[in-house]
Amino acid sequence: MEEKYVIGIDGGGTKVAYGLFDLEGKMLDRVQHPSDLQADGPGFSDQLIRTIQELLQKNNLTIQQLQGVGICMPSYILYDKGYICLTSALTKIRDFAMRDYLEERLGVRVVLDNDGNAAALAEHRRGAGQGLRHMVYVAVSTGIGSGIIIDGNLFHGSYGWAGECGHMLATPDEGVLCGCRNRGCFMSYAGGRYVPRHLKIRMLEGTESVMEGKEDLSCEDLLAAYHQGDELAKEQISTMAHYIAVCLYNIYQLLNINVFVFGGGLTNFGDVLFHRVREEFDRYNQIPMPVEFRYAELKKDFGIIGAAELVL
Repeated sequence: MEEKYVIGIDGGGTKVAYGLFDLEGKMLDRVQHPSDLQADGPGFSDQLIRTIQELLQKNNLTIQQLQGVGICMPSYILYDKGYICLTSALTKIRDFAMRDYLEERLGVRVVLDNDGNAAALAEHRRGAGQGLRHMVYVAVSTGIGSGIIIDGNLFHGSYGWAGECGHMLATPDEGVLCGCRNRGCFMSYAGGRYVPRHLKIRMLEGTESVMEGKEDLSCEDLLAAYHQGDELAKEQISTMAHYIAVCLYNIYQLLNINVFVFGGGLTNFGDVLFHRVREEFDRYNQIPMPVEFRYAELKKDFGIIGAAELVL
């Protein structure tokens, strides 16, 4: 019998990463390219198809040897239909039957899910959440999101976007407009995409900072400024920690799940950010039962591993 393979794709707001796996879950190859922020659903999907074909050709495989393709996206997805309603980080990908579009053109099974869900599945099966009955994976990166494991299973909710904690409202109708089309969600305060906007607003208001004059501000610049003793950087990190902690506290009160696994680029801040998150969370938590914070173990590949696990 011909050997079968799986491709896992992490369609992020910064890059699109692809992993080729065997049916045991071993990664055999990996490629990536920058995300096209201007692409609509068909344009984004056509790029996926081209790269899948290139990856197969590189490994001397045919499309018939694929068991399936798993894809995770930073989107509101009707899971049962594989339909993208809205993508906050890639705003032109919306109202699109992505799964059907890809299956018709590739001729293989496609499973489409939210990136937080895929990451939660990956960490629960292969990373920091192994053996846990319940856990919440929290993505702290370009955006803020989560995936929820209850009784060992991924929880999708009624439509498929359970865990979109970043778009819960912290200050309704106030603050920066997010790609979710609301003002004041947690992502708009603590997501890496929005941090430079907050910093620029403060500097335009006259707050002095070593970050002044930088055209393309990033979270790396923020962390570097913090280590230089910059007061604006300290203030911004404290603000991020506050909103992440409030978000976690609300999840904890709603679900009473006591293990949070953190993944994504902002985990590179380490204790600079997460010690403050812990302090803020504990300040609100009035019942002293254990609540555990863990870092994800799968690092940069959790998205493609989780996407592959959706098929496996």
